[in-house]
Amino acid sequence: MPELNPGEVLVRVHAVGINPPDWYLRDGYKMLPPEWQPPVSFPLILGTDVSGVIAAVAADVTGFSVGDEVFSMVRFPTGLAGGSRAYAEYVSVPAAEAAHKPAGIDHVQAAAVPMSLLTAWQFMIELGHDVQNPLQPNRHEPVPLEGKTVLVNGAAGGVGHFAVQLAKWRGARVIAVASGEHTAMLRDLGADDIIDYTQTAAEDVVRDIDLVIDAVGGPTSGRFLRTLKRGGALFPVFPLGFSGSEEAEKLGVTVSSTQVRSSGAQLAELARLLDAGTIRAVIDSTYPLAEARKAHERAAAGHIRGKIVLTVAQ
Repeated sequence: MPELNPGEVLVRVHAVGINPPDWYLRDGYKMLPPEWQPPVSFPLILGTDVSGVIAAVAADVTGFSVGDEVFSMVRFPTGLAGGSRAYAEYVSVPAAEAAHKPAGIDHVQAAAVPMSLLTAWQFMIELGHDVQNPLQPNRHEPVPLEGKTVLVNGAAGGVGHFAVQLAKWRGARVIAVASGEHTAMLRDLGADDIIDYTQTAAEDVVRDIDLVIDAVGGPTSGRFLRTLKRGGALFPVFPLGFSGSEEAEKLGVTVSSTQVRSSGAQLAELARLLDAGTIRAVIDSTYPLAEARKAHERAAAGHIRGKIVLTVAQ
């Protein structure tokens, strides 16, 4: 069982949300350029997102007690090389990165939230930190959404399905790009229009967008530049490989990204939205912790509807 350091709580884990950094870490971050690959020592414990019950509290911690239900994104990105250790029955969590679980949702739904919803929140609503993104010269700044048209690419996935809901909550018209099988779900989450990318390339049919949230990102993100109006913004969640900076400057478009960071204060704010049903997590599938390999195989198969969650027997 993990030992507690000052400022930490010990959480008995009920559910674990899985996220792309889990398989990046599993593979030793080989998807990054060699100079950016953190030193990774195997064996290690994967995972960042947990929901569970506090089993112990360090002496200097206030605001949490044994028996409290909490959720957290544990030590990210500081623990991205294996320091988060969430695929476990117990995990130590910095109290500043935890929040009380919304009473209106269960542990599976709560575990599905932290990384994906914090990513959407920090990109779109409130950055919440001053750590500079080394990939760009300017601090990331969310843009006003009320009355704007927002396109979300990868809208059915973890970050994407939350981005759709946040944009609607803030008064935007939302165009969701996803495969057609997700149409009913995206309508239910509030998308105004849906483009089935298996039938139509969004960049061929959409223009005058105020903001594109590209939850897929990568080298193809630049194709969305032509969909934006002058003064618009493209936010690629995974910015590596983007090569359209010169084109963006000519078009008068801002391209900006950030790195999601743990925040108990933001999770507490989001808990109110989750408790009210304003935002909700869609669960693609669940697997017992012992079948984490099967969960990763499900993720690798693609077309994920919301989030995949591991359950921990009590």
